[in-house]
Amino acid sequence: MSTSHERPARFDIGVVGAGRVGAVLGAALARAGHRVTAVSAVSEASRGRAAGLLPGVPVRSVPDVIEGAHLVILAVPDDTLPGLVTGLHRAGVFTPGQIVMHTSGAHGISVFEPAADSDIVPLAVHPAMAFTGTAMDLERLTDCCFAVTTMDLTRPLGEALVIEMGGEPVWVPESQRLVYHAALTHVSDHLVTLVAQSLQMLAEAGVEDPARILEPLLTASLSNALQLGDGALGGPVSRGDAETVASHVDLLASEAPDVLATYVAMARATAQRAVLSGRLGAATAEPVLEALSDGS
Repeated sequence: MSTSHERPARFDIGVVGAGRVGAVLGAALARAGHRVTAVSAVSEASRGRAAGLLPGVPVRSVPDVIEGAHLVILAVPDDTLPGLVTGLHRAGVFTPGQIVMHTSGAHGISVFEPAADSDIVPLAVHPAMAFTGTAMDLERLTDCCFAVTTMDLTRPLGEALVIEMGGEPVWVPESQRLVYHAALTHVSDHLVTLVAQSLQMLAEAGVEDPARILEPLLTASLSNALQLGDGALGGPVSRGDAETVASHVDLLASEAPDVLATYVAMARATAQRAVLSGRLGAATAEPVLEALSDGS
């Protein structure tokens, strides 16, 4: 068994799912010296990604992708993974000793339990990155952490594969896998929603280049939050400016009702964290929360 500082053996790799993640990870491992022997791709977009990131690799059916591969990458949506594992096991596709790695953040290796008697080597390896499905992602992997969940004996193998892809392995216990994924989903997907809503409002306000206004603000806010946590809180909610908050609620109710619910939910969460961290007194928070209740 390799250690996390050694190069693992060169593998023949089958990639099931040429989505944004699967095609990129396959390309990263090919760049590290492994051989991608086949990939499955159904949609026109996935076939295009396979052609661009895995040139010369044949597109085949899922059973044919898995057959003969030393390492199988299951890069499919979270909700699809359990049924796929069960179906492949029932079809007798897996072979003993085959390394089967999925890229789902929400699942650990318990998702492989239906295939336990196949004697596969299970790995759950999730890159904590927002993918575009292009070659640009290969360079971003260099600064990317990967959550690794597996058996203790195969942890060095999982970590070595991550290092070969250019990433940094971070151990996540099986019992904490869903907590890990919920945290990443909350910060990544919801940030995109917040930014998109702010861009929308600034555009409606007549600002010609909304992104130009938001970029330095977002960059500073992110840096401060990562360094200071709740200490980075600012703005009318954490200051207790109830009248300003009330005016925001009134404006959004009439001009941007689609944004109102998001604003109220986030402002309430901000007020709660400001109180718990001692930045906002309970008495000062009360009128802020009352103003927010008007937007419910």
